[in-house]
Amino acid sequence: MRFSPRPALAIVLIFGCAVLARAQDLRSFEKKVTTKVLDNGLTLIVVERPEAPVFSFFVHVDAGSSQEVPGITGLAHMFEHMAFKGTDKIGTTDWPAEKVALERVESAYAAYSRERLRQTGRDEARLAELEKGWRDAMAAADQYVIPSEFEEILEREGGRDANAFTSNDETAYFYSMPSNRLELWAHLESERFLTPVMREFYKERDVVVEERRMRVESDPFGILFEEFLAQAFAAHPYGLPGTGWPSDLESFSATDAMEFYRTYYVPANMVVAVVGDVRAGEVIPLAEKYYGRLPSGAEPPTLRTVEPPQSGERTVLLRLSAQPVYLEGYHKPSTLHPDDSIYEVIGDLMSTGRTSRLYRALVRDQRIAAWSAGFNGLPGEKYPNLFAFAAIPTPGHTPGELRRAIHAEIERLKKEDVTDEELRMVKTRAKAALIRGLDSNAGLAAQLATAHARHGDWRELFRQVDKIEKVTKADIRRVANEVFVESNRTVGIIETRTTGTPSQEGTDE
Repeated sequence: MRFSPRPALAIVLIFGCAVLARAQDLRSFEKKVTTKVLDNGLTLIVVERPEAPVFSFFVHVDAGSSQEVPGITGLAHMFEHMAFKGTDKIGTTDWPAEKVALERVESAYAAYSRERLRQTGRDEARLAELEKGWRDAMAAADQYVIPSEFEEILEREGGRDANAFTSNDETAYFYSMPSNRLELWAHLESERFLTPVMREFYKERDVVVEERRMRVESDPFGILFEEFLAQAFAAHPYGLPGTGWPSDLESFSATDAMEFYRTYYVPANMVVAVVGDVRAGEVIPLAEKYYGRLPSGAEPPTLRTVEPPQSGERTVLLRLSAQPVYLEGYHKPSTLHPDDSIYEVIGDLMSTGRTSRLYRALVRDQRIAAWSAGFNGLPGEKYPNLFAFAAIPTPGHTPGELRRAIHAEIERLKKEDVTDEELRMVKTRAKAALIRGLDSNAGLAAQLATAHARHGDWRELFRQVDKIEKVTKADIRRVANEVFVESNRTVGIIETRTTGTPSQEGTDE
């Protein structure tokens, strides 16, 4: 997401064809943007950009794994998968019959699940009978399914790059289409949030279980990262795995998924951005016609849990047959805090490109690291999160050496002002990074929708540039001294497993 340093680089115009001053950027861009809040509370952002006869959209749902609790971890990601399974009109040969069959699936699963989770006195013969009944019910429901019909319609009608993601902070859906398919888009995309169907839920749950195996259980860094976050966040949901705990993935139900949908997929919790060869005068009536059908619903509950202050260093040490890794993180405020732009500058200063401090110290000069980074907003930005440093040692070197070298660079931040040249280059790169995605319809839609959901105003995307410009050397030293302290630190280490007694060197200062 970063550009190479270019001393004379100015802010790139959103349309990629001119360079403008900051204030002029925003004023000219505002003329192309229309924002509309529908009667049901959904926010629509339209950007008219007629360079090519296509448009992209981005639906931002302000709910991710942070809205989960023990027992349903992984459910936000699971519903994202189900949103591609169709509706009561798409993906079925006979919806009335399928509806009855799916109700039987849920009834059978509930009975099976109760017996399976019984703590004492479980009847294994009864459990096998209930499992067979559940699987038979699924097979009966499957006869009505038209597999992948939703995605096939998109592809047939010119849709491209259809995808979605779930993070700790949000769930998002996006693709691009020809401009003459605007009404089809409005119909399809609103339909799957109006009448989602949990068809093939338990088959898809197995897919998600396999994703977890690949991303976490079969990946040493995935294991470290999961345990690292669990140590860093003792109370806040940022400490829960976004992929879900294995037992939860094997237990939650289609009924649980529908409850999550009803709670969080309400219009007031959604921002839709449409960018491309469209006219606001056309998009808004279509949005009102189709997205306006979504019932308002109750306002989702606010996350109450706040991570308490950390009072001492926490450490995760894994000894695995894997590449050594060193990772450490420090608690910091959310993206809404006035100091967030300072953390962005520090992240750029420490890890962007071959002129960054970590690269020069650990990779180029000392040659103890094959890779190093410092980054803001782990594992999310919506709530107080972590600023993290990480590195992978070169052969013959250890996590303990990386730790000492990283701490030496942190101490420099605390005690010495950055140079004028460093600050100038960092600000130039950071400004470019903030708008790098804006030269494409898809990137612009994503950034506008996310900025509006985070800050209540898409214009904050431009204001962030000004905030970074105002960061001073004193700001950097102040934040470094306030946050990068031992009592606020969580450490994660992978040491390569060897015969004999493992070394404790990775945890030494």
